[in-house]
Amino acid sequence: MLRQKMWKWHRVIGYVIGLQVLLWTSGGVVMSWFDIETVRGEHNITVQEPHTLPSAEMLLPISQVLSENVTSVKLGYLLDEPVYNVVYDDESNAIFSATTGEALTPLGQDMATVIAMADFAKVDFTSEAAPETKLIEQNNNEYRGAVPVWQVSMHDDEGTIIYISPTEARVVGRRNNVWRLYDFFWMLHIMDYENRTDFNNILVQIASFIALLFTITGGYLIYFRLVSKKRKRR
Repeated sequence: MLRQKMWKWHRVIGYVIGLQVLLWTSGGVVMSWFDIETVRGEHNITVQEPHTLPSAEMLLPISQVLSENVTSVKLGYLLDEPVYNVVYDDESNAIFSATTGEALTPLGQDMATVIAMADFAKVDFTSEAAPETKLIEQNNNEYRGAVPVWQVSMHDDEGTIIYISPTEARVVGRRNNVWRLYDFFWMLHIMDYENRTDFNNILVQIASFIALLFTITGGYLIYFRLVSKKRKRR
């Protein structure tokens, strides 16, 4: 009988996909539980006071930092210093002081630490809680962006790590214990156990198709049971 075959397939498929459905559900619960701002570490960002742009007389002429392969120049601030952010045609960039023309990038360890400390609002830095900074030249499970990058461990109770780009002189990543928990369940949710970024990988495609079959067979069994009950009442 078709019903018996459907029940058999439904049970077998349930054994195959049951654990992954549980992981999908638990991942959804975890990811919906935390505010995304907390996951991204944005709750610990220092509120920066807006800067007033200096007068043109105080600035070095833009021509001083131009070259044939420059595609754009933006005026901004690095901490309290006005700077030119220069982007080249190979999409690389460099930061120059807008008053002296001095190249400020690539950043050294001390400057990367200062930028991270200025970004982080939570810790009163003491000798016991001093940040630890090191250069990362390969991606890891926590940072998958451009390398090399400065990794600044803040040694707070949230396990915060801030990543500073040596060429862009800015924060390019914030990690904490909530992010690590979230990222672990995200990995289980999308079934990308290596890079944790590919939502369309073959594993999740196969699992979702099996889950669809489980739903279809289950729906048929429910329909058959309802029909059978109606016939018995007659």
